[in-house]
Amino acid sequence: MAEHGSGARSSSHGPNGGTRDPRNPPVPRPAAAAPDKQTLRTRLLAARRALTAPQRAQAAEDLRTHVLEWAQDRPDGPVCAYLPVGAEPGSLDLLDGLRAAGRSVLLPVVPPRPGALDWAPYRGAGSLGPGRLGLREPTTPRLGPAALRTAVAVLVPALAADRAGHRLGRGGGYYDRTLGGSAPGTALLALLYDGELLDAVPADAHDHPVTGVAMPTAGIVVTGNIGRA
Repeated sequence: MAEHGSGARSSSHGPNGGTRDPRNPPVPRPAAAAPDKQTLRTRLLAARRALTAPQRAQAAEDLRTHVLEWAQDRPDGPVCAYLPVGAEPGSLDLLDGLRAAGRSVLLPVVPPRPGALDWAPYRGAGSLGPGRLGLREPTTPRLGPAALRTAVAVLVPALAADRAGHRLGRGGGYYDRTLGGSAPGTALLALLYDGELLDAVPADAHDHPVTGVAMPTAGIVVTGNIGRA
């Protein structure tokens, strides 16, 4: 039977079932530090490599559906896009779907020196050829970096993004140097796999945000303070 009286001292249970003195609360553990960009890139790239071919194909089809529906609400004008490399989300079927819907599609051309990307029209798979950095690029006439300002939407490659619109790329910096040349109000949409919209992505002052992301299951998600993707 428990004793009552002035001599009794109260106690409370700790997390492991023991008792602790309430006058000495436990010191909170510091939050784990957010991973740096390279650590996060390594983790994300490994997760992408672990996806099976059927999983990638289904994700590509789902993204195609979401982006084509989303593009119907864009004003008339070109869409700047990209050719997926390796396990990157996206597909030629998406680019062909945009063209079939009447959109002009522009693809990036890597410049000879680090700087803003050049752009050239995509006119089907037969218009592609080898480019710098082992990438495929359009063989059509170059339009110059300023062509980005004609676009009503830009599909952006990314490894991850967060709800503030911070985007994590592969580290080359081409898109961060490029996206600032887009016209005000242009929708900048990063294509991601499920699970790549994170609580926080490390960002530097020169990193350019996106206005939304597209994911296979969640579809289009607006990010940042732009108000629309």
